[in-house]
Amino acid sequence: MEKQKISVKYWSDIACPYCYIGATRMKKAMETVGLDSNDLEMKAFQLNPQAPLKTNASMLDQLALSHAISREQAQGMFTQIEEMGAVDGLQLNPSGAIPTNTMSAHRLIKWAQSIGDKETVSRLITRLYKVYFEDNDSIADYKVLLKAVKEVGLPSQEAINVLTSTEYEIEVQKDLLAAQQNNVQSVPFFVLNDKYVFSGAQPYEQIVAALQRVMKEAEESE
Repeated sequence: MEKQKISVKYWSDIACPYCYIGATRMKKAMETVGLDSNDLEMKAFQLNPQAPLKTNASMLDQLALSHAISREQAQGMFTQIEEMGAVDGLQLNPSGAIPTNTMSAHRLIKWAQSIGDKETVSRLITRLYKVYFEDNDSIADYKVLLKAVKEVGLPSQEAINVLTSTEYEIEVQKDLLAAQQNNVQSVPFFVLNDKYVFSGAQPYEQIVAALQRVMKEAEESE
C-alpha cells in the first residue's frame, strides 16, 4: 500500500543543534503515522551568515562570549542540549563544535537535492549534522565535506566542482529570502502542507499529533 503524502518542510541550519534534534523527531514521527521520512524537505537558513571559514574558537567559547557568561555556565547550557539529544539517540557534543560558515554545506545540500534521490539527500543532511555536532569537524572544510559526500555515495568530482565555484548559492539565497518573507526568526521552523507551522524541537508526541491532524484534513478534502 502506497504511503500517504503531505508536504513537510523545515528551515534549518547545520549549525543548529535543535534543528538536528527536531529533524530526528520529525522523521520518527513521520514514520509512525505512515509517511515517508525521506519526504522531509530541508530549506536553508543561516544563524550566522558572517561566520568565518576558519577559526580557533569552539562553540563553547563563542556561546560564553556572545552571552557574557562563564565557560562553566555555557557548558551547563550545552549539557542540557546533550541530554535532550540523548533521548532521541543522538550523541551530541555541541561545546566542541567548530563555529564555521555553513554556506558551502547548504550549497552541497542544494546540489544533492537536484541530482540525488530523497533517501541519499536525507543521509547527506544527517551526515553533515553529525560532522558538526558529533565529529566536531569544520563544516567549511572542503575535505570534510567531500568525505561526507563520498560516504553517502554521491559523485565526488561533481561535489568538488560545486564547492570550488559559487554554484547553488542562488538557490540557498532563495531559501533565506523565503525565510524572511515567512517571518522565520528561529529554527527549526516546520511547515506542514504549506498551511500549519511550528518552530523548535517540539516533543515527539506533539509532532505526531500535528501530523495526524494534517493528514486527516488532507484525506477529508479529497
